[in-house]
Amino acid sequence: MYAQLNEMVLRADRPTDESTLRRLAALDSARPLKGRALVAEVEGRPVAAIGLTDNRVVADPFVRTADVVELLKLRAARIRSIAA
Repeated sequence: MYAQLNEMVLRADRPTDESTLRRLAALDSARPLKGRALVAEVEGRPVAAIGLTDNRVVADPFVRTADVVELLKLRAARIRSIAA
């Protein structure tokens, strides 16, 4: 049997993502992220984000995001190591 594969995209936040990041924070009962962030989309829907300055994560609690969050953390660490 084949496992279902979903399209996932990790991308830099855009100016138009402000409301999306606020919505993710509200769903996660967390403060909104400050500064630049990486956003994870699954099937075109934003499900998680990570702040690049403080490594804080917000995620949709109604979606399985553990693996997505781990990938966001790895990518954010890589971006910070390149910038240093």
